[in-house]
Amino acid sequence: MALTLYTVSGAPRGWRVLIGLTLKGLDYDVHYLEASRQEHKSPEYLRINPRGQVPALDADGLVIRESIGILAWLDREYRDQPLFGTSPAEAAQIWQLTLECEDHLRSAINNLLHPVLVENIEMPKTGSEERAALEAAGEAMHVELRFLDDELNGQSYLCGDRPSAAEAVAFPEIRLLQRAMDREPEIMAALGFRNMADRYPRLFEWLNRVTALEGMDKTLPIHW
Repeated sequence: MALTLYTVSGAPRGWRVLIGLTLKGLDYDVHYLEASRQEHKSPEYLRINPRGQVPALDADGLVIRESIGILAWLDREYRDQPLFGTSPAEAAQIWQLTLECEDHLRSAINNLLHPVLVENIEMPKTGSEERAALEAAGEAMHVELRFLDDELNGQSYLCGDRPSAAEAVAFPEIRLLQRAMDREPEIMAALGFRNMADRYPRLFEWLNRVTALEGMDKTLPIHW
């Protein structure tokens, strides 16, 4: 079956699907749309996804939208290397954490990194409303990082001893945070993001472990 993924380079939801495809060892093609040219709103793409959003997966004419829906479909179509576990208990754990990351982690990352990486703000003055809002976003991010660090206590991956859909959803977010730490070190350090290895050792080890998985390098944004 020919699999073609439509996404935007660096878009975390499309990145999830790339990771899911990689974890399953599947061959696929990627059609990168240029958001700056509004290609995801073009008539050609709207015929694929009428909502004009990414990602969308074309599987021999069957089009699946929404990243987690795509991951779920991949697990039903390709049974090897399951993303959602092999038992009801595993499935419950993985679905729970996957959806928690989709909700809480995605929100925390967006609220913190949109002003830092998209708006390219300078660090607001101490005592200003803008500084208070940014610090609140930073603390919300730390809450999610502490949660994930605790989840990794005694296990290699977020839901056990092998990577799952939870990795597909969480990894792009943590990698984007690391990207912000590299690009805007002063702002991120002022918000408490100076050294993940010291503050969140289990999460940092997990990040390196997932990064080292076979094929994971090919999922990275092409502009990095």
